[in-house]
Amino acid sequence: MPPKGHEKIVRRSIPGLPSLPRPVYGRTESLPNRALTRRHSHPWVQLSYAIAGVLEVQTSAGRFIAPPQRAVWIPAGMPHKVFSSPRTEMRSLYLDCSVTAWAPDACQVLAVSSLLRELIRSFSQLPVEYAEDGADGRLAQVLLDQLAAAPQLDLMLPLPHDPRLRQIYRSLQLHPEQATTLGQWSQKLGVAEKTLSRLFVHDTGLTFRAWRQRLRLLGALTPLEQGERVTDVALACGYDSTSAFIAAFRQQFDSTPGEFFR
Repeated sequence: MPPKGHEKIVRRSIPGLPSLPRPVYGRTESLPNRALTRRHSHPWVQLSYAIAGVLEVQTSAGRFIAPPQRAVWIPAGMPHKVFSSPRTEMRSLYLDCSVTAWAPDACQVLAVSSLLRELIRSFSQLPVEYAEDGADGRLAQVLLDQLAAAPQLDLMLPLPHDPRLRQIYRSLQLHPEQATTLGQWSQKLGVAEKTLSRLFVHDTGLTFRAWRQRLRLLGALTPLEQGERVTDVALACGYDSTSAFIAAFRQQFDSTPGEFFR
């Protein structure tokens, strides 16, 4: 869902690190406003995690959404942008490739267990140049072990590449509540409905209906985390009733909105 009104958007600076001071480096940020970074990449792996707020990492492949207790894994060298909701408390980790031989080579959303959350919290309080051969170094190793074991979550919206589908995406991103059918889109774009349907599956791996539902539900996570009423969010997403929205939410995330954020 697009932000309400005209919320201020702050452009975040990107740390100018020539190299990491340690193989595992932690960075904390408090972001009171909606914030974004320009597209960039790092020579190291990045884990973007927020103890409060919702993060979105966008790559050429898609949009990766991480509410609290989830984190986005960004491989080294991958161009990406990072968006954050208001009142986000970030705890980022930068990991040297020498300690992440097990790392996936694709961007993904990971579940953050209670143990992993406390490890990240404790690590963020260490001095930048902590002693690698002492207790702090052992803490960093346990943190890496838990990251390697963290399960992947399906909190990603694949983005289409076809220019006609990109028009549909941009329109629905701004107005997810619109009920325009694929047949109506085919008339607007001058393309056969079967062609659009085939292109959606080819570009995203999803049917148009399934892709639109995922776009709506992933877009609902930020206002829900910010405390907006479920009824208001459901209507803004294009659902006729709260019960229909909750049913779709449960189907997508295997929990109700209340359970999801608990």
